[in-house]
Amino acid sequence: MLDSAPTDARALGLLALATAVSDERRARRFLDLTGIGTDELRERAADPALLAALIRFLEAHEPDLIDVAEAMDVKPETLVTARQQLEEEE
Repeated sequence: MLDSAPTDARALGLLALATAVSDERRARRFLDLTGIGTDELRERAADPALLAALIRFLEAHEPDLIDVAEAMDVKPETLVTARQQLEEEE
């Protein structure tokens, strides 16, 4: 992995969100678990709390975390660090 993705926590969170919801099953699970709809997801896409929740969702199922990290060309630890930084912004 090159870790060539952005290093800014919000940018990483947005990229993780886009990558995660590109998988229909994963997107449906996230929406079902959070109770938000697609319109609200679009409206809150840059919200640090939502981005942190998305990364926590990925962390809860390690295969998802690894899949999304690989698709983003980053280490899973990079996403975990981004989540921690996003939580500090909340």
